Amino acid sequence: MFDIVAQQVWLAPGATDMRKSIDGLAGIAQFVIKQDPLARHLFVFCNKHHNRLKILYWDQNGFWLFYKRLEKGRFKWPANNSESICITRPQLAWLLQGLTIEQKQAHRPLPAKIVA
Repeated sequence: MFDIVAQQVWLAPGATDMRKSIDGLAGIAQFVIKQDPLARHLFVFCNKHHNRLKILYWDQNGFWLFYKRLEKGRFKWPANNSESICITRPQLAWLLQGLTIEQKQAHRPLPAKIVA
């Protein structure tokens, strides 16, 4: 069907108006997050009530727009309202599952070492 090969995952700062569609979100990616919306990044946006997310992704010849609305509960969106945040794929999974992006019990990534 499709394969998401995202290089980075970017969270937009603050609250995003969920009436924005692809062009408006691409503008936020370019001018607020300061990343190329055509780069193979995931751009994640959240509303002020933290119960809706949109994810924008460029795939070869067009955009994907993913939307999730929680019927109950809220996303644990980071409190930083002034700067965009680059997170890892596991952190995105935690966020989508209702967890914070800072999981203290999670194993930290280690640099690979060549064993001789």
